[in-house]
Amino acid sequence: QVQLVESGGGLVQAGGSLRLSCAASGRTSGAYAMGWFRQAPGKEREFVATITWSGGSIYYADSVKGRFTISRDNAKNTVYLQMNSLQPSDTAVYYCAARRSRFYSTKGGDYDHWGQGTQVTVSS
Repeated sequence: QVQLVESGGGLVQAGGSLRLSCAASGRTSGAYAMGWFRQAPGKEREFVATITWSGGSIYYADSVKGRFTISRDNAKNTVYLQMNSLQPSDTAVYYCAARRSRFYSTKGGDYDHWGQGTQVTVSS
């Protein structure tokens, strides 16, 4: 099994920045594409960003493109989400997910392992 633990969430004012981290442990050998998703109160979970195993290909939701940056350090088994120019609409619980594939996906159902989530709250 793979365990994922997110950190870095918190309360920030609109226009501010946060950096989320997701550390993987357990049976991490093999190729895993990674993704970030979020879920706001009363809303369905939505895709945020995803990255291939190599880090060579990345895809973002339109709502975060140009503001968020996903990256990974395979030596540290960690994936990051740098979030800049945060807006109140970014308030949500953010989840990282791992997919047993080299290739990314924007669909939550394609992921095999999920973290417990970290709360991000952006005040206006």
